Amino acid sequence: MTEHPDLPTAAAEPCSHVAGDALSPADPTPGMSRQVALHTESMWSGTVDTEAGAVSGWHHHGDHDTTLYVVSGRMRLESGPGGEVVVEAGPGDFLRVPAGAVHRESNPGDGTSRAVIVRCGSGTPTVNVDGPAPTTDPAASPDTSPDTPPHTSPHTSPDADRT
Repeated sequence: MTEHPDLPTAAAEPCSHVAGDALSPADPTPGMSRQVALHTESMWSGTVDTEAGAVSGWHHHGDHDTTLYVVSGRMRLESGPGGEVVVEAGPGDFLRVPAGAVHRESNPGDGTSRAVIVRCGSGTPTVNVDGPAPTTDPAASPDTSPDTPPHTSPHTSPDADRT
């Protein structure tokens, strides 16, 4: 057999399988249930189920760049100065949370949402914090009165993956 120049010469780890009912609890947050499937030195993968109306605390994922795939329900992410950047996603949509981005997640829907998560990076996968950096422009602060809907960017926005 002829060696291929693009293939590794050392033995690589074989492929593996984790059954859906074999996931382990991870990083508890009120109203959210995270389950880890695989966690290596440079990657974390699992699921998150979020109860209807639940809102996580502010947090970031350290050096991990995170991609979420929404399987069911709705997900909302708030990030940026003062938490003013808001993106929402539904079934079949992807969300991206860059490494170090302070954000919080919520479920604005009527039922439990589920997303598959893949994080690439190293270190602690979830770091809870007090909140995002404050906005520097008081005029840019959204009106958060109960009669005013939150400012949202449609998930189809070209900038939606930059949250």
